[in-house]
Amino acid sequence: MTTSSVAVGAVGLGTMGRPMAQRLLAAHDSLIIHARRPQPELIAAGASWAETPRELASRVDVLLSMLPDLPQLEELLDGPDGLLADAGDLLILVGSTSSAPAVRALAERLSARTEGRVRLVDCPVSGGEDGAVSGTLSIMLGGAPDDAAIAAEVLAPCGTPVLLGPLGAGEVAKACNQLVVSATILALGEATVLAERSGLDLDALWSLLSRGYAGSNLLDSRRDRLVSGDDSPSGAAQYMVKDLRFAADIAAATGTSPVLLPALRAAFDELVDAGLGERDIAVTRRFIASRDTGEH
Repeated sequence: MTTSSVAVGAVGLGTMGRPMAQRLLAAHDSLIIHARRPQPELIAAGASWAETPRELASRVDVLLSMLPDLPQLEELLDGPDGLLADAGDLLILVGSTSSAPAVRALAERLSARTEGRVRLVDCPVSGGEDGAVSGTLSIMLGGAPDDAAIAAEVLAPCGTPVLLGPLGAGEVAKACNQLVVSATILALGEATVLAERSGLDLDALWSLLSRGYAGSNLLDSRRDRLVSGDDSPSGAAQYMVKDLRFAADIAAATGTSPVLLPALRAAFDELVDAGLGERDIAVTRRFIASRDTGEH
C-alpha cells in the first residue's frame, strides 16, 4: 500500500475530527466519511458520503477514527452494516485518548476475527481545536513500523506524527501529555485567583510570566480566557477525568507511585461534580475561586 493510492476515510467528525477531516480532504485525492449527523460543509468541499459503516469500510484502505473512545468505535464494528461486515485490508487509526491495554486487546480481537486483515495504529493528538484547524497537532503514534509509516504519511497534513513505540505507545504518550496539561491548567487557574485577589493586573502578569519559565503553549492558548474569565465550552474539562484515569492505569501497570496524579484526579473529579465539566479547561479559575464560597 502506498499513500499515493490509498483511499482514506474518517469517522468521529466532532470538534477535533471535522477540522482534521478538512485537512485530509485538502491533501489527499479523496475522503470518504460517515457520521450520525449530516456534514454539508465536508460534502460541499468534496468529501464522499458512506451511508453505513459497512460501505465506508468497503471503500477505504485507511480509516481515521476521532470518536471519543473505543466503545464508540466498537459500536460501529458489528452487525450487517458494521465496519467488519465487508472489510478487506483495513488500517484503523485510533485517534481517541484511550486505554493502551484496551487498544492492544481490540487489535488482537480484530486480527483474530479478520485473519489479520484489519489492523490498528493508535494516534492520539495534542494541540486542541486550534491545532486541528491549523494543522499543527502533535500526533503520537503507536504500532507496527510499516503500518505507522502509512499512518504518518496520511496524517501529515494534520500536524507532526511521530512513532513512539509499539501499539499502545501513543496512548501512553497522551496520558503523559494530559498529566502535564492538567497540572499546568490547574496551576494557571489557581495562580490567576491568587493574583486577582491580591490586586494584580492579570493581563500584565501573564504577559510578563509567559516570557519566563512559566510560559507554555497552554498559557498562550488560554491566557485571554484566564484573564477575562471566559470558560465557554471548547476543550471540555470533563475529558480530563477519563484521561487521568488512563494515566493512573499506566502508573499501576508500571509500578509507579505518582505524587501529582492522585491530587489531579481528585481535583478534576471535584470540578466535574461541581457541574463545571462541560466548560473549557480554563474553568479552573472559576473552580478555584468558588471552592471557598460554594458558588459555581
